[in-house]
Formats: sequence, structure tokens, C-alpha cells
Amino acid sequence: MNYPAGELTDAAKASLNKALDDEYKAQATYEAIITKLGSVRPFIMIIRAEEQHISSLKALFDKYGMTIPENPYTNKITSPETLSEACTAGVEAEIANASLYRDELLPSVKDYEDITLVFTNLMNASQEKHLPAFQRCAN
Repeated sequence: MNYPAGELTDAAKASLNKALDDEYKAQATYEAIITKLGSVRPFIMIIRAEEQHISSLKALFDKYGMTIPENPYTNKITSPETLSEACTAGVEAEIANASLYRDELLPSVKDYEDITLVFTNLMNASQEKHLPAFQRCAN
């Protein structure tokens, strides 16, 4: 794959930061739910996926020489009280996540094939895998 040479635009850097922040928030939320409700599905499976998403984004940070921020949400998210509420929150979060990638983040990195590929994969995971799992759990 051909990677772009040189610096990222400010918009591309901001999009990488926003993507990582959103994945961090999801990870911390699902950790809080697992801590409160136990090792329940689909959260135990999806949190592994979130960790992979974070790793994919961190690889781009490394590639472009960007500083990787710490997760600001660790131990700061309150879990919903019930599994049903948690799954409903998961549905809302995955819809928002896919929309964020589609409407805001992907347009700002269209000149970067590598970032576009990662963002597209993350958006598709939200829409095609995580969202249906949370919808089944919520119903």
C-alpha cells in the first residue's frame, strides 16, 4: 500500500485524535458495564474489538509521529444499572460512532488512503457487527 509522504493536515490530525477519543470512550464505557454487571455478552466480545480499534489507531499515531494520549475516560464512566439499559446505550453509541466516521472523520482524511482504510473498517465494524449485537441484546 502506498502511504502519503510528509505531514498530516491539521484536519487529519484532529480527526485521528477524535477517532481515538471516541474509541477510548467506548472502551471505558464497556469496561464500566463489565465491572458492574459482570462478564456479559455482547460487552465482553465488543470490548476486545474496541481494543483492536484502539491499536489500529495508535499504529497510525506512531506512523505519523503523533503523541498518543492516555484514555481520559478510564474509571470515569458510570455504568447503566441493567443489562437492557446498557445494551440500549450501546445501540445509541454505535449509531453515533458510525455517523461520526461517515459524516465527519472520513471526509477530512480522504487524501490519506491508510487512514481512510482504518476509519472505514472501524465504521463498518460499528454498523455491521457491534450495532446488531447491541440491538439483539436490547430487545
